Amino acid sequence: MNVAFGLILLFMCVFGVFLLQGGNSSILIEALPAEMAIILGSGIAALIIANRNDTPRYVLIALKRVIRGPKWSKKDNLDTIVLVYTLLKTLKTKGPKSIEEDIENPFSSKRFLEFPLLCRDKHLILMISDTLRVMVASTGALNPYAVEELMDARIAQASSHERHAFHALVALGGGLPALGIVACVLGIVKTMASIDEPPAVLGSLIGAALLGTFLGVFLAYGIVDPIAKRISQHIEDDAQLYYVVKQLIVASLHSHPEALIIESARVAISPRYQPTFDEVFDAMRNHRTTEPINND
Repeated sequence: MNVAFGLILLFMCVFGVFLLQGGNSSILIEALPAEMAIILGSGIAALIIANRNDTPRYVLIALKRVIRGPKWSKKDNLDTIVLVYTLLKTLKTKGPKSIEEDIENPFSSKRFLEFPLLCRDKHLILMISDTLRVMVASTGALNPYAVEELMDARIAQASSHERHAFHALVALGGGLPALGIVACVLGIVKTMASIDEPPAVLGSLIGAALLGTFLGVFLAYGIVDPIAKRISQHIEDDAQLYYVVKQLIVASLHSHPEALIIESARVAISPRYQPTFDEVFDAMRNHRTTEPINND
């Protein structure tokens, strides 16, 4: 919603004010298709040349995310705390055998399937199950800091495609003004070939040529760069769910008290999506998970 409103306001402020000031719309209409083809076409070509084969596809996916908005909600964060807490509590109180089937086949596990929205994120579910498998398979004392490094690597891996899309759009935004100058120069070359035309005709040709410079700057700083920044914000928002998992597991490995384990996960969530302390404990109480993880 905010993106759509921002784009409408952008076009109103730029093109609406131009027309209100008596600007000639016919020059824009006539020159726009060719200028856009040169600038956007060469920009997309440069993006394809500079990136891996799958990057354009992930750019399109990231653009869809910008339109749809945040991937996770406050309830999803709450469900993640409940799910991971349940698994950790069961592992602590009933032993590795009690969750062996869950972590070996998480996508068919009843515990995981209680949270269908979370199961849509393959990286999230595998991060939970694989880390718990490491905990179960470790015969000696497990170093919490080593597990933390492992989970940080998984978090970075989960957002790698989105980050490629972000960097590709940043590079595209940085190159569009220069490509606008290219379009402008081509327009000037075309104008010079018509130097013997009347001033009115030359004025239209020069105006069309300068439109290339305008469009390059407009597309870069009005559309592409803000969208890239929005994608970066979505990457940060999406990663919060992974940090919730990390905080729960690492705090449990440190043998912190139950309340501290839960609070360390809750404060990893931004205030916009953060459940209250009471909401977390009410959710766990409803899920029958009030027994402590540790034997403190």
